[in-house]
Amino acid sequence: MTMPLSLFERIWARHVIVPNPQGEELLYVDKNLVHEGGTFLAFDQMRTEGRTVRKPKQALAVTDHYLPSTNRATAPASIANPEIRRVVEALDINAREFGIEHYGVHHARQGIIHVIGPELGWTQPGLLIACCDSHTATHGALGALPVPIGQSNQLRHVLATQTLWQKKPKTMRITIDGVLGKHVSAKDVILAMIARIGIGGGVGHAIEYAGSTIRAMSIEGRMTICNMSIEAGARIGMIAPDDTTFNYLHGRPLSPGGGDWDNALAYWRTLPSHPDARFDRELSINASELAPMVSWGTSPEDSSPITSHVPDPASIADSEKRSRVKRALDYMQLTPGTLLDSIAIDRVFIGSCTNARIEDLRTAATVVKGRKVVIPAMVVPGSSQVKRDAEAEGLDKIFLAAGFEWRDASCSMCGGSNGDSLAPGQRSASTTNRNFEGRQGPGALTHIMSPAMAAAAAVTGHLTDVRSL
Repeated sequence: MTMPLSLFERIWARHVIVPNPQGEELLYVDKNLVHEGGTFLAFDQMRTEGRTVRKPKQALAVTDHYLPSTNRATAPASIANPEIRRVVEALDINAREFGIEHYGVHHARQGIIHVIGPELGWTQPGLLIACCDSHTATHGALGALPVPIGQSNQLRHVLATQTLWQKKPKTMRITIDGVLGKHVSAKDVILAMIARIGIGGGVGHAIEYAGSTIRAMSIEGRMTICNMSIEAGARIGMIAPDDTTFNYLHGRPLSPGGGDWDNALAYWRTLPSHPDARFDRELSINASELAPMVSWGTSPEDSSPITSHVPDPASIADSEKRSRVKRALDYMQLTPGTLLDSIAIDRVFIGSCTNARIEDLRTAATVVKGRKVVIPAMVVPGSSQVKRDAEAEGLDKIFLAAGFEWRDASCSMCGGSNGDSLAPGQRSASTTNRNFEGRQGPGALTHIMSPAMAAAAAVTGHLTDVRSL
């Protein structure tokens, strides 16, 4: 008898070219995403070895990480940093030389790679999608199998062969049931989950998120959940495709059309995990018990409900964790016992591949409408299309009237690699996925949270329970 398979196992098995139970297996790659980052190394190797891209039409290049969010009319020539300018220019040169479509600086569809893939319908259920970025798991929200790869040798291998060697991970299912409270979002769910299992809790596993809470979420919310799988240690995060997925994809520019849509839909409906599928690890979360979350340390697992306080390392029994928390609080310049909602903020950033979609901007606009920011704040849409949609709805006017900066699509202050960064010692409320030391600039102090919570901080000047507004 055939063993009942999970969503992950079903797609993985369909893509195995050379099976090897003892080690890595050779997988066929359906689609490959490339950003500017350090990917020029892979293209340089290809050029040196005289190789061509095996299937250029199954690759898409996107400029997002180093692209400035302001003064774009004359970019990349106007990029002041010569190294960053060369990196941005290199992707355009490499994409043209190797025949890969490129959504570059001035492309109408330019945006963050993990935002525009689903937005275009380029991301689809059942596909194995490789990308040289740790947040590739975002695409698993639509039932794809997302595989993050390295920017040099692994990318070179995929470009040249349309295949990838990978060791099959174990499986984990995280079931989230219950109704979320008012102003409790997908970002709060994933932060609460990471706080519970830690940044190493998902190492070596492909996570499937399931349960009534997940099924009730929009695709945007599901992408936020899957996006931060890597922050829990898992390289792969997935959600079974359902009618919400199909409705989202229908009619998008690169989605199947006509008879191809019917055939695709028939296949997509076969993908969800079998009711009897077994997972190596199971975890359950009651969504109705969750509150808006904020981080207080230098790891996403250092997150707590806004109603709580900064923890005291002295109360932590494990010596290693106690030492880590103490270091985090020293870096964050926080005192144990401080109420989280009393922490003053210097700057607010709403953006990133985690929370810069139209739904995120609508939520933040609802909070700031009719209010004024009391600290510098900026909104960076996740794509040029998101920006156009937001402007068509008048969201930009709401943000501008409140005192926010309204910028062009890019990764922006998420990693601080394009000039958007904090000054040393500045404290931010940020909708990004990471709060590591120096993530938003040397000496930057980052608190991660949902768009609604970041918007609340902008109009109050401190970490604030958005429910109080």
